[in-house]
Amino acid sequence: MKEGFIVAETATSLMVPALILFVGVIASKISGIIKMPDIVIYLFAGILIGPAVFNLVNVDTHSGANQFILTFGAAFILYDGGREIKLKVLNEVKWTVALLASVGVFISAIVIGFIAMKVFKIDFIYALLIGSVIASTDPAALVPVFSKIRIVERVKQTVISESAFNDAVGAILVFTIITIIQSGKFSLEENAISLIKMIVFGVISGTLVGFIFSLSVSDGKFGLFTEFAPIISILAVMSSYSLAEALQGSGYMSTFVTGLICGNKKMLKLWVPTVDFEVQKNVRDTVTAIMKIAIFILLGMHVDFKSLSLYWKESLLIVFALVFVVRPLSVLICTLPDRKAKWQKNEILFMMWVRETGVIPAALSGLIVSLKLPHANVVSSVVFMTIIFTLLFQATTASFVARKLNLIVPENSEERPIPFSELK
Repeated sequence: MKEGFIVAETATSLMVPALILFVGVIASKISGIIKMPDIVIYLFAGILIGPAVFNLVNVDTHSGANQFILTFGAAFILYDGGREIKLKVLNEVKWTVALLASVGVFISAIVIGFIAMKVFKIDFIYALLIGSVIASTDPAALVPVFSKIRIVERVKQTVISESAFNDAVGAILVFTIITIIQSGKFSLEENAISLIKMIVFGVISGTLVGFIFSLSVSDGKFGLFTEFAPIISILAVMSSYSLAEALQGSGYMSTFVTGLICGNKKMLKLWVPTVDFEVQKNVRDTVTAIMKIAIFILLGMHVDFKSLSLYWKESLLIVFALVFVVRPLSVLICTLPDRKAKWQKNEILFMMWVRETGVIPAALSGLIVSLKLPHANVVSSVVFMTIIFTLLFQATTASFVARKLNLIVPENSEERPIPFSELK
């Protein structure tokens, strides 16, 4: 009898991921037919099969399975995005990336904080918490969007790199405000040290893991695991994230740096045999696709419609301010000082428009709700409105905007499009 119960329980537990993947495959097919980004369709699919509509699947936000999918999924997508970044290109825009990931986050958090204080009529500290949660962009949303657009490399790499590095700044800002709310104390020194730790140990962990695992799958004398290159990719993500977190660094930053190192093996004079490289790439693409489906369907399932129904007007106002005022302002302030990059007008305009929100803000919002902080339902409403709006409108129009701004690079061409300033 007991054995029968275990079998039945196992069958039920396998039905949930099976249903999510099946719905994801159908959603992917629909996105191809209607020419809409798949992550947007996944989000709506999650809403449909979740508690809000048909209630076919209900995965607890605090369950181990949910946390694993969101954490590993975002980390793997970020690792895969890091592999697409070329160090030579990144070096050209490093100051813009650094400013967007630091100054840009603070500008967004503070300005949105003041607006939220007026809109919701709450104390500034809680309004600043709202601004801090939605201040950082999300790699799990941005990487899939750019995978469908053949855009000027330095623009793509700036936006993806920004999303990798601003995670640490945004998280520290949120945790600092939570500490102030709970204890009433603020220590600039402690928070500065925490931020430095997250960045430094995140970069060190990612570099170390990236180099060791790249060496282990190369065709040199240290390439002991060349035939296991696909498994090593997955292991590298897990190891990189875990090591960074153990050292109090940023796990997401670490996985991005690991991807950066692995994607630039030739600069380290490391090569992977062609057959193993192709197998590794196919596995990476498959894992990324599965994680993308799972993440955004889960996000759709967890949209807090109760809070949204109470504060949807105010939340929409905050999102409009973020998208049409705050993001353009922060991009302008962070790109103009970088004279070396020589940003074109069309490139700046595109970066002003693209700033999707996804997994990381949702996770921070879930933490705030679980802590039962005052106005947690307001934070939840703003976060999910931001996710829905940025995915529905910014992700779906990214290709159109890039085309209008002449940033699309023609197929089989390495040439850079004509600068916007030279267009008639």
